[in-house]
Amino acid sequence: MLINEREFYINGLHYTIRSAIGEDAKELSELRLQIDGETENLDREKGEDFIDIPRFEQIIKTDSEKRRNLFLVAVVHNRIVGFSRCEGIYLNRFSHKVEFGVGVLKDFWGVGIGQNLLKESISWADSNGIKKITLNVLETNDKAIKLYIKFGFEIEGILKKDKILSDGKYYNTLIMGRWNE
Repeated sequence: MLINEREFYINGLHYTIRSAIGEDAKELSELRLQIDGETENLDREKGEDFIDIPRFEQIIKTDSEKRRNLFLVAVVHNRIVGFSRCEGIYLNRFSHKVEFGVGVLKDFWGVGIGQNLLKESISWADSNGIKKITLNVLETNDKAIKLYIKFGFEIEGILKKDKILSDGKYYNTLIMGRWNE
């Protein structure tokens, strides 16, 4: 599904959030690879599960056409610096919910881009009859967990020793959900 572009001014930074378009595929492919190398908060290491340009074009096309999918990008000075996706499951028993994921370049952490991608996604979900948004977050990602709780998400479960990080230790993944009455 598509949304209208929104503009934000935070701490002197101007950026827009808009729906992804086919022309974004190359930049998104490169961006995702870079983000994966900047943090261990995500599931992938840099280069794992690489999405090439044609696959991104297909994802964007699908997300633009399907009612329960949303692909957003955050743009600063004509450069994509972050993205989020809500992906619906198209089985009847799961038709009320979507799964949310987000990634923002490290240089743009702390200026509200991730928060506004989340807010736009929640607004879209609430106005389109989606009752539940789910997500997974690494237990050590305190800022993200606090943000999700602030926006009505609750911890629904824990996947114990779910990920092994570069320090060789195992970490839990929190399963969080937000219900819209």
